[in-house]
Amino acid sequence: MTNLPEPAGTPGPPQMRAGDADRERVAQVLREAAGDGRLTLAELDERLDAVYAAKTYAELEPITRDLPSPGTGAVPAPPLTGSGADWRPLESAPSWKTGIGIMSGFNRTGVWNVPRRFRAFAFWGGGKIDLREARFDEPVTTIRAFAIMGGFEVIVPDDITVHVKGLGIMGGFDNRASGPGAPGSPTVVVKGLAFWGGVGVKRRKSSRQKRREKELGGPQDD
Repeated sequence: MTNLPEPAGTPGPPQMRAGDADRERVAQVLREAAGDGRLTLAELDERLDAVYAAKTYAELEPITRDLPSPGTGAVPAPPLTGSGADWRPLESAPSWKTGIGIMSGFNRTGVWNVPRRFRAFAFWGGGKIDLREARFDEPVTTIRAFAIMGGFEVIVPDDITVHVKGLGIMGGFDNRASGPGAPGSPTVVVKGLAFWGGVGVKRRKSSRQKRREKELGGPQDD
């Protein structure tokens, strides 16, 4: 079966129940395909949903049928820039999946572990989502922000890839921060809705970037 591990002995029948390791292996194939440019971010997101919902080999197999198996000549995704430890999650760091500001506000800043999906909601309130020192659970992170008579400030480091796809209705969804990052860096997708409110996405330097610039004797302001 394409891109699927075989159980001990002979290959398992399609009706065999898939385990967490099976799903994770197929998910890795998808991530590598996205890194190679074989899948768009939307396709990656859709297929990962199908992977984690799959219960049998028969449900997993079609998901990667049109993709090459690892080690068959596909160009792997480039390594993360700098030290891979700069991006990997930390056990000691907090991890948040949501941020809610209802007639109030929230802050997600400092060193924290960002999940594959982060949801933010504001009603007569707002929040700050600062990713400059963040660690990432997955190569692609999606932030879904919904601001109703409120707003969000999203700060992303200069060296990651950003795609802003939100919609503003009598409000604003700033997409000027959209653009590529350093090769192999994480990707952050910001989408959602701003109604009588706003979502601002800004690029700023992280301490990681400033440290490297200092080592190279370059500019460090920001």
